Amino acid sequence: MSDADPPGVDLARLRPYLDRELPGAVTGPLTARLIEGGRSNLTYIIGDGTHRWVLRRPPLGHVLPTAHDMGREHRVISGLHETAVPVPRALSLCTDDNVLGAQFYVMDFVEGSPLRTADELQPRGEERTRAIAGRLVETLVDLHAVDPHAVGLGDFGKPDGFLERQLRRWSKQLAASRSRDVPGIDELHDRLAARIPDSPAPSIVHGDYRLDNVLVDSDDRIAAVLDWEMSTLGDPLTDVALLLAYSQLHTLDLDTVSDVGAAPGHPSPEELGDAYARASGRDVSAMGWYLGFALFKLAVILEGIYYRYSHGQTVGEGFDRIGAGVAPLVARGNAALKGN
Repeated sequence: MSDADPPGVDLARLRPYLDRELPGAVTGPLTARLIEGGRSNLTYIIGDGTHRWVLRRPPLGHVLPTAHDMGREHRVISGLHETAVPVPRALSLCTDDNVLGAQFYVMDFVEGSPLRTADELQPRGEERTRAIAGRLVETLVDLHAVDPHAVGLGDFGKPDGFLERQLRRWSKQLAASRSRDVPGIDELHDRLAARIPDSPAPSIVHGDYRLDNVLVDSDDRIAAVLDWEMSTLGDPLTDVALLLAYSQLHTLDLDTVSDVGAAPGHPSPEELGDAYARASGRDVSAMGWYLGFALFKLAVILEGIYYRYSHGQTVGEGFDRIGAGVAPLVARGNAALKGN
């Protein structure tokens, strides 16, 4: 590996792999640039002076393969490529750790911008912001309308008992991060466990669907949905609720996590939920439970970050303020369960 190579990509090893898997595609010296902003798997832009591709690989160091399964990401975008859901074209999956030290896959580069903050949305204006949010919902409806069996993803997950398993999973995560009393969080868990709704027909779920996990082109269209590492078969309303949760974090002083909902013209959570219901025809009458679960999940994630930060296990901008956001999430989650 040369000094010019970013950590995680050895261009001297990558070039012969690409020449073998994509013969004739690479026509000049390779370069690689790590895209900042990712929270888990690493994303690089690979170029040869004329063409660009995107490479995804797990984080550096020891990781659990099941938590960073490149094969799953590659499989789901391959299955969705011929559907109405915009995804990059998957080009190659490498399962040989000898190339880059871990499995990885390569896909087409797609032009577009990840809009991570209200400040990035604001220059587009209120009308365009509302249109982008509307198209984000429409794309989610398109995803949930895909027949998993028709695209080779019929065995992509185990939808039976999906909500029960999800709640158990995040309860275990909370137990592993406990270091202080969080008022109301056990009440929220117990109320969720006592009222688990019957799931609708299963669909492909993204698992972390929000504005900064898509690319928006210059015409305000959703050019590509990215970051499929949490995808599976399950309850589609979990995707909807998480989108609604992210859209209201700015009202809980959690701008360090997401503040896109504060952008002028951005629809309210209620408007987003209504738009999904109209376009999908799905019954969303139990959305209060799903929103409560989404907020519980986010609270557990932030509590885990707080735990690692308070124990000196992680550093990063805004981490010192993350812990203060857990209690408001829990309170909002308990409020969402009223009447459900």
